[in-house]
Amino acid sequence: MSEWLDRIPLSLLVVGAALLALAPFYPEPHLWQKAKMLVAGELTRPEDIFDVVFHSALLLLVALKVKRDYFSSEDIME
Repeated sequence: MSEWLDRIPLSLLVVGAALLALAPFYPEPHLWQKAKMLVAGELTRPEDIFDVVFHSALLLLVALKVKRDYFSSEDIME
């Protein structure tokens, strides 16, 4: 199922995730803005929720790839 994730270099995912997570750079990154909205209880509009999903998608892929590559269950069993 995740063979496609194995083919993507981790470095490319990290760069893409950093750029997407920090975009737009001015006046403030969307993820930071949405995190503040979430804490304030203001994250209710569908476009704001979509922004969180969109701007954090590559971060999720990085986490999945790191877990798969460096924390496999075979390593834990040894």
